[in-house]
Amino acid sequence: MHLSELLSQAVTTLAQCPSPRLDAEILLAWVLDRPRSWLRAYPEYQLSAAAVASYTDLIRRRAQGEPVAYLRGEQEFWSLALQVTPDTLIPRPETELLVELALLACRDLKAPRIADLGTGSGAVAIALQYQRRDALLVGVDISAAALTVATANARRHQVTVDFRCGHWCEPLAAEAFHLIVANPPYIETDSPWLTQNGLPYEPQMALVAAENGLAALRQIIATAAKHLLHGGQLLLEHGHNQAVAVAALLIEHGYQGITLHHDLAGLPRVTAATLGLRGVGEGVD
Repeated sequence: MHLSELLSQAVTTLAQCPSPRLDAEILLAWVLDRPRSWLRAYPEYQLSAAAVASYTDLIRRRAQGEPVAYLRGEQEFWSLALQVTPDTLIPRPETELLVELALLACRDLKAPRIADLGTGSGAVAIALQYQRRDALLVGVDISAAALTVATANARRHQVTVDFRCGHWCEPLAAEAFHLIVANPPYIETDSPWLTQNGLPYEPQMALVAAENGLAALRQIIATAAKHLLHGGQLLLEHGHNQAVAVAALLIEHGYQGITLHHDLAGLPRVTAATLGLRGVGEGVD
């Protein structure tokens, strides 16, 4: 079967997906181990029966809602190819804002100590260590299976991250950090989003939180302070409708210099706060 014919059939099969053409091309490029541009340059390429069978199976699974990242076993984040499995959340582009802000926060520090809570695939911790080789990075996750993936990703990109299994700040013991970052679960338990966009395939404990999605954020805010150095910062990713609630929790626990940052879609995405030092722009902007 010619490449163009197979691709056309796949696009039709994926008609109910948000991006049928893109998904079909990404998966075919994956099967053939070629860049997407190659597909367009060689539309008459004849695929082997094995390649057709493999691709057809992937398209069937994608049509049923399985995320492309899990089908490939890989997702790009911060221009780094990362292994992902159903044990790990799929890193989103909007979470790169967390990395940008963290790098900005520690730009004047030598050998900054950074903890990444809920590290999952290790995406944020690995991206930070990749950019700041002098930093000491600790990645925490309650899932041992996720940490196995994170360890493999760190090895792949030749960075050193101290991955620890446990619940939020518990594995940090008595240590203190210049910066603590977290992308915790923050989707409400009854949110309709949980049935869409492949979310049923992702680990629910990395997505869903009680108390209107605030339970994990509340616990991190309450416990992170004792693990921050004086003047240290806490960076939290949260839902677009949770900024006011997060700011109130931070104020309640004595944080200052609270600033809100928007993602590329213009949505409130990350709140930063400082411990023991009044920062510029105090109050949610």
